[in-house]
Amino acid sequence: MAGQSEPPYLRIVAEIRRRITSGELAPGDRVPSTRGIVKEWGVALATATKVLTTLRLEGFVETLPRVGTVVSDRAPAPPVKARPQPEHELTRERIVRAAMDIADAEGLAALSMRGVAARLGVAAMSPYRYVGSKDDLVLLMADAAFGEAGYPAVPPDGWRARLELGGRTLWALFRKHPWLAQLAPLTRPLLLPNLMTHAEWALSALDGHGLDPVTMLDVHVLLYGYVQGLAAGLEQEAQAAAVTGVSEEGWMEQQAAALNSLVASGRYPVFSRVTAALADGYELRFDDLFEFGLGPLLDGFAPLIEGGRPGPAAPATPVRR
Repeated sequence: MAGQSEPPYLRIVAEIRRRITSGELAPGDRVPSTRGIVKEWGVALATATKVLTTLRLEGFVETLPRVGTVVSDRAPAPPVKARPQPEHELTRERIVRAAMDIADAEGLAALSMRGVAARLGVAAMSPYRYVGSKDDLVLLMADAAFGEAGYPAVPPDGWRARLELGGRTLWALFRKHPWLAQLAPLTRPLLLPNLMTHAEWALSALDGHGLDPVTMLDVHVLLYGYVQGLAAGLEQEAQAAAVTGVSEEGWMEQQAAALNSLVASGRYPVFSRVTAALADGYELRFDDLFEFGLGPLLDGFAPLIEGGRPGPAAPATPVRR
């Protein structure tokens, strides 16, 4: 019964540690996520976060962005008991960084103020002294993420090279932090200083080409929307894999019978012909798709920008009689 007197998180740590040391979980294997721990052991999300934090401190696991927590291939350090950090060591920057680490590894759905506190080894309510709410924290995370990449003081020559650099810079940030693409629709932009830097870069590339203000903003929104829209698929796939436990490849294998039925129906001849010509199937690669679409998008802007013409006129408002 002595084991039952231990805190719940230590009992769970011991069980996962046993699975690792016994070889049941090999290096590189995913260990239960915070949501998996909550489901399997019936504990709170903050407790689950503390479990993974302890295992990480012991060297048994490591966190890989958009993969999750996996068994480390390094020899674990001697077990150490996580101790609360002195409150004076806590800063807003540390809170934001810890929250970003959680979101990078497991998505925004796994983020909670208690989970951040557990990761930092402080009292559950301590982060509230520095950040008012989870919503406030997410905004701070987004601003910090968008501020991780900047632009050269001397921009490259030409509008196209500048927009191309802007698009690739945003793509790299969304790649690193897939949750960013989920935060706000284009109709409700985040008014963040570091995000505004990216807007300023795009608009500066268009400045001086004779475009009216509306067209300049349209081009900027189209470019940003292209990158954000494609990046949204990264987080959606990661969340689907986390919830179902099935990879993209595994899901496609499960859909084979349904796909074959659609092809055999004869109702989709072009689709059937195209897919039949793919000997090895079709692999959706987001990075390749981004590059494939960026060029044609910029090509479409070229006549507009180089000709200095305004965008399409808005339809006239009908006159009521």
